[in-house]
Amino acid sequence: MIKISIVIPTYNEEYYLPELLDSIKSQEFGDYEIIIADADSQDGTCQIAKDYNCKIVKGGIPAIGRNNGAKIARGELILFLDSDLILPPGYLQDVVSEFEERKLGIGITQMIPISNKKRDKLLHELANRFMIMVESIKPHGAGCYGIICRRKLHEKVNGFNESLDFGEDADYIERMGSISKFKVLRRPYLRVSTRRLEKEGLKNLAVKYAKSTVYDFLGRKVSAAELDYAFGYKSQKLSSSSNETSLSPKIDNPNSKKRIIYSVCGEGMGHAIRSGVILEELISRYEVLIFASDRAYDYLSRKFDNVYEIFGFNTVYENNQVKNKDTFFQCMKKLPRDLKGNLKLLYSIASDFKPHIIISDFEFYASLLSNILRIPLISIDNMHIISQGKINYPSKFKKDKLKAEAVVRSFIVRPERYIITSFFFPPLKNLDNAVIHPPVLRKEIIELNPGYGDHIMVYQTSTSNWQLIEILKKINKKVVIYGFNKNQKIENLHFKIFNENEFFTDLEQCQAVITNGGFGLITEALYLKKPIYSIPVKGQFEQILNGVYIEKLGYGEFHEETELASLQLFLKHLYKYQKNLLNYPGLGNAYVLEDLISSIEKYSKNYC
Repeated sequence: MIKISIVIPTYNEEYYLPELLDSIKSQEFGDYEIIIADADSQDGTCQIAKDYNCKIVKGGIPAIGRNNGAKIARGELILFLDSDLILPPGYLQDVVSEFEERKLGIGITQMIPISNKKRDKLLHELANRFMIMVESIKPHGAGCYGIICRRKLHEKVNGFNESLDFGEDADYIERMGSISKFKVLRRPYLRVSTRRLEKEGLKNLAVKYAKSTVYDFLGRKVSAAELDYAFGYKSQKLSSSSNETSLSPKIDNPNSKKRIIYSVCGEGMGHAIRSGVILEELISRYEVLIFASDRAYDYLSRKFDNVYEIFGFNTVYENNQVKNKDTFFQCMKKLPRDLKGNLKLLYSIASDFKPHIIISDFEFYASLLSNILRIPLISIDNMHIISQGKINYPSKFKKDKLKAEAVVRSFIVRPERYIITSFFFPPLKNLDNAVIHPPVLRKEIIELNPGYGDHIMVYQTSTSNWQLIEILKKINKKVVIYGFNKNQKIENLHFKIFNENEFFTDLEQCQAVITNGGFGLITEALYLKKPIYSIPVKGQFEQILNGVYIEKLGYGEFHEETELASLQLFLKHLYKYQKNLLNYPGLGNAYVLEDLISSIEKYSKNYC
């Protein structure tokens, strides 16, 4: 038995087929066979297939062609390709190795267009992000761009549904995904033709695919006739040498400092504070341009030059709960403006600046730019503990975890390295390109001289948790509260508008911290040996995970709801948590910086 059978349906593909077959023949991986399922082509398609020693079977509409090809396949795996694709070097090896490493039943490949148009690159990258975002919710594919599966499973589901003349690939992926493990492969990508986009136009094609995707998610099948979708285009050949932009940026002066684009998420302050520490070191070594949104922009623009403001995503909260529907609609409402503005700014600056590498602290558009321009990407954040770590958490939060992982994977795609900061250290899924280091801390925190005063400190992600405020009035403690954007004293409660110096003093001398579960404050509190009472925002899995591990490690308590009895018990046992915190290691600045600088030198060296 051979390893992989490559099945390609064709109809009048003499313009495209030779480039695909040439790209297959040039692969170093050689354990394959090629099967052409031809639907009575009237041009030279079949003769070309014979010249390349391909097996030829009777085809028809794509579902029939793929099934007929699979019937004579001898491979353990089957790879279904369209005829207007080109395989980059190393593609087959990457597809097979990642498929086997992940122990998948079915997988699909990401795509980049055979085009030098910014529009085409952006559209295909957005399609990649969408497939990754929904992979844990509903197996889905954007066309037959490298579907790989196990032949036994293909036979088990009776192949493609031949009654479908549109969406047969999505239907196939969903049925296979229901009986086996499905993933969007991260390493390999295919170069795909834009001939249909050029012929039909962006608006018409977008409407058709949007309609078909909505129907697919609603469980309704749609026909090619309903969408006015025709097969068998003839068009001018797209030469890979003349129409494809270089995968490497052109560098004007090879002896100059390396150039870095560093982009920062603006949700909360943790990303900005960590980035501020890292950027001080990078700017002393490299040429750095900084992009940030919202509060991260406000913070970083006061500390550094060359900081550009971009639009970012924001979460909607109500009553200490993430409002997923409101968040989604707010993002969709702003997306056209944000996408156009951010990509125009980033693309134009990147074209002039010619970065050797892009670094993203969980910032979506930097990752998008990296994949469009094929510039190496380094991810540095705390969020990827969700996707890269073998984490333990209560099963009732599985839906929250799947949603969070889908977002994390779609935000940052194909980085060369994941540098993860965390106060807990689960095993990693992939040791080759991921690492966990202790948290990065600003020097103001490191230089504090902590003690235990007479007050409890409270910090809230949103201003909606008024249930907590009513409970705090009932404890016999002075409480200093940040996060409600006001200066006011009510009984034992002292509300404060954020002031950095006051915040440091209050944190330095508090007995304990009551907070949601945001990473930045938790890691600063732990470093200062402050026990934590964590009430994560409902539906915010990263905060839930932080709370779970705080309790696992004995640094405090995790509660889904604030209750007077549990809070009083927590305060009674502060001595126990303070004792456990004496063993907390804490500081990771040197480790992270050493790893980051080493990664910059390693992954940008071919671009110098």
